[in-house]
Amino acid sequence: MRWWDIDPVLAMERALFPDDAWSRGMFWSELAHARGAGSTRRYVVAESGGEIVGYAGFAAAGTGTEDGPSVVGDVQTIAVSRDHWGTGLGSLLLADLLKYATAFECAEVMLEVRVDNTRAQRLYERFGFEPIGFRRGYYQPGNVDALVMRLTTAPGTDVQGTATHG
Repeated sequence: MRWWDIDPVLAMERALFPDDAWSRGMFWSELAHARGAGSTRRYVVAESGGEIVGYAGFAAAGTGTEDGPSVVGDVQTIAVSRDHWGTGLGSLLLADLLKYATAFECAEVMLEVRVDNTRAQRLYERFGFEPIGFRRGYYQPGNVDALVMRLTTAPGTDVQGTATHG
């Protein structure tokens, strides 16, 4: 995702999440951390016929510890236009984010998903995310709860569970 993608992404954001859509400033802020040395974000768009039909974002945060790096990733957003639901695009976007979670050396990946968004919950469960709690009233102004999910990795694997070389 680049700055010129923000307007079409905002249009999709408002269509899909009318009550709690991100603002232009939120996307600008995230993209500011997505390029160059020391980047901590990954934002992508999916296009079909020259139009954006999906987007996704990921953030990594953490510091080194005595035992090595302790980095946690967070799936910030995934959205797919309604006319592309059921095509596997959400899976492709999530797989791309998880590839970057491995590159960022994340030991675990967190996310929040609306409790009423069972479609997204099923997607995350297929990738190995497990529910770990709730955030009451997380999505505002609708006061909708968020289900918190986590994907952890075993030593010697990437965040998708594939063996790594070391």
